[in-house]
Amino acid sequence: MENYNQTSTDFILLGLLPPSRIGLFLFILIVLIFLMALIGNQSMILLILLDAHLHTPMYFLLSQLSFIDLNYISTIVPKMASDFLFGNKSISFIGCGVQSFFFLTLGGAEAMLLTSMAYDRYVAICFPLHYPIYMSKRVCVLMVSGSWIMGSINACAHTVYILHMPYCRSRAIDHFFCDVPAMLSLACTDTWGYECTVFLSTAIFLVFPFIVIACSYGRVLLAVYRMPSAEGRRKAYSTCSTHLTVVTFYYAPFAYTYLRPRSLRSPTEDKALAVFYTILTPMLNPIIYSLRNKEVMGALKRVMQRICSLKM
Repeated sequence: MENYNQTSTDFILLGLLPPSRIGLFLFILIVLIFLMALIGNQSMILLILLDAHLHTPMYFLLSQLSFIDLNYISTIVPKMASDFLFGNKSISFIGCGVQSFFFLTLGGAEAMLLTSMAYDRYVAICFPLHYPIYMSKRVCVLMVSGSWIMGSINACAHTVYILHMPYCRSRAIDHFFCDVPAMLSLACTDTWGYECTVFLSTAIFLVFPFIVIACSYGRVLLAVYRMPSAEGRRKAYSTCSTHLTVVTFYYAPFAYTYLRPRSLRSPTEDKALAVFYTILTPMLNPIIYSLRNKEVMGALKRVMQRICSLKM
């Protein structure tokens, strides 16, 4: 491995992809996933905006999730692709802070938003008659606003600390983006206290929401089991399994990475886990929510018919 010493204030991102044929293959694969994520999330946002049948609280939250994923993957992949293509792995001190801030803001907002979506399904299935009250436009706006505010406050606190931390070792970050755990290993000061705050914020943004989601779906599954209609049970199980798939792909690797003590971390393992919540999840969300959702597919057909009729 090359020896990257502290010759400037810039950081060096060692990256994810090896300079070989395997690296080139993975690069092409990641670019394809990136394009699929862009097209899928943009299409989902436009579809929800254009079709009146999707102007419901559930799809409002889903459009916000697509917007977050669109920006989330764009914060990571373009820089990583540029580093691999041009070999310039450096990132400025401020640039690293900006990337870390947006990553943490969007990650925190998505975690809170997934919890809101679980609450939406809980109310829709367990309290259908009270759904218009519990999931009014005002409640939805408060949920989305709260997700962004909490995510940005958490990101601001961590970014400010990371930028003020003394780095007296190598500036080489063994990761493909400016991730907090990877940057902590470069600090020349005791970070035990700060690692406790990382653990606390991870518990607030990942563990607590996951417990809320698990409890919500426990109640949902109990209510679904008692449904007299087989079609109703099938639809509810399909919706729940879709959301739980998204939650598993996002929360599990994220929490495992951030809750481990530094002594148990492996840069290779951290990078592999980060692929799930930074690259794969933003691509999978629109696919899972569209291909397994009859309402979305129906809306797509209506919009396509409308476009075709305008052309004629």
